[in-house]
Amino acid sequence: MNEADHPVPRKIIHVDMDAFYASVEQRDNPDLRGKPVAVGGSSGRGVVAAASYEARTYGVRSAMPSVSALRRCPDLIFAKPRFDVYRAISRQIRDIFARHTDLIEPLSLDEAYLDVTQDKQGIGSAVKIARMIRAAIFEETGLTASAGVSYNKFIAKLASDQNKPDGMCVILPDEGAAFVGGLPVRRFHGVGPRTAEKMERLGIRTGADLAAMSEEWLARNFGSSAGYLYKAARGIDDRPVNPSRLRKSVGGELTYAQDKQSNAELRSALDDIIDIVWRRVEAAQVSGRTVGLKARYADFRTLTRSRSLTRNIADRQEFASLGHALLDQILPVPMGVRLLGLTLSGIDRSPPNAHSGARAAPFVGVQQTLPLGFVE
Repeated sequence: MNEADHPVPRKIIHVDMDAFYASVEQRDNPDLRGKPVAVGGSSGRGVVAAASYEARTYGVRSAMPSVSALRRCPDLIFAKPRFDVYRAISRQIRDIFARHTDLIEPLSLDEAYLDVTQDKQGIGSAVKIARMIRAAIFEETGLTASAGVSYNKFIAKLASDQNKPDGMCVILPDEGAAFVGGLPVRRFHGVGPRTAEKMERLGIRTGADLAAMSEEWLARNFGSSAGYLYKAARGIDDRPVNPSRLRKSVGGELTYAQDKQSNAELRSALDDIIDIVWRRVEAAQVSGRTVGLKARYADFRTLTRSRSLTRNIADRQEFASLGHALLDQILPVPMGVRLLGLTLSGIDRSPPNAHSGARAAPFVGVQQTLPLGFVE
């Protein structure tokens, strides 16, 4: 057999910051240290963007309505999000990664995959590199990070969550299948609550239970996910770390304490969103062809509209014009609007008003629509 029959296992590290937004707030405000903290809006329509570990002991989680979080933890302290600060720290962390490898695939502001199979410093040990990265993050930012070290992305991501916070877990190639087999299937990426419930009804609770099923059986019960589930249950993941992963969209949305209903109110609100989103577009140095509008009514019904051009949108003025044209399609609104958002998608690498010299945004990866905040 030749060398291709026995490929060298990759050395993959998944780094995940610990309660990133909340930890930044505790770092910068000593009065918050050791206390239950939630980043987000505290009013009735606020949502928890992140929770400190002290808050998590009460069952407070991200995406939880603030009123529910306060019921679980009456002493919960809310801090307003500071995304500019989080992004700046994320760039610091990306610079630390880059000392060891250029194969960095960001997933969000606070987590990324690194392929250190051939590291820049010739250290040769992924475990040692992960320790060095975690130590450098703490020394240079005052924040802790957890890491998973393994031979593929799927297991590295699972491992990074194994010893949180401020921990590390190493899974060697001959340990992968057993490690996955002992985990509850709800921890598998891509297995959401509904799928987990269905698996429970079918008697599948662990990775080992899943591995006992044939790919044909999985196809009958889980359709197009069968191939992924079959491989995941056996600790198999051939995906490479992709440093050129492109953002899908740049956008933002606002939730309002008081519903907006008049045409004038909504047009003014959209102007505020246009300003902030276009700044993000310029900072990311991207262009796009599609503008999308999102509006959520007081009864939580959500409406979307979009328009695509055959070319990239030229400038802020055209972006704003398209956004307002989409808003005009839904005016007058039948009831108050509690959330309004705008996105630019159909992204390519060319920055607005430029034909060359584009660069990817640091440690942001695939950009989903970020909340601009909760307007009191």
